[in-house]
Amino acid sequence: MGKVFQGRAVLPGSCRGEALVSHAGLNILASFQRSVVLRRRKAVCADQNNPDLYEHVMTGKILCLPVTIGSTSGGLVLETAVQMGIAPLAMLFSEHIDSLAASGVILADVWIGKRIVVVDNLGAEFLNTVCTGQNVAVDENGKVEII
Repeated sequence: MGKVFQGRAVLPGSCRGEALVSHAGLNILASFQRSVVLRRRKAVCADQNNPDLYEHVMTGKILCLPVTIGSTSGGLVLETAVQMGIAPLAMLFSEHIDSLAASGVILADVWIGKRIVVVDNLGAEFLNTVCTGQNVAVDENGKVEII
């Protein structure tokens, strides 16, 4: 059994996948906009200011991050990525979810019936422990295991 962290299930769900870790805030607009506008089949991070994620495929990954940052249009860009099928599988926040991410994942869940699993309040130790490429399992109750 790997290291286990307990967070708050904001949008509950069970999933397993590969971690993609950012130690800085994720700028949703800068990261997803190019893939959305160009109607790409996968979202590739276009934010040059995020060396942890830049040029990494985000589609189907479990994004592990502190918070999201940037423009208030970020929520709509995230909802559009979900609608296009190029969004991450889950978003795991070390801190409390912010309004930018919350608006995007909630809009996708309510408007189009597609859910990104979201867990927040996992703590700084979570972000310092998980590494890009590791397998992560998330359960309905907000428990996250690094496998």
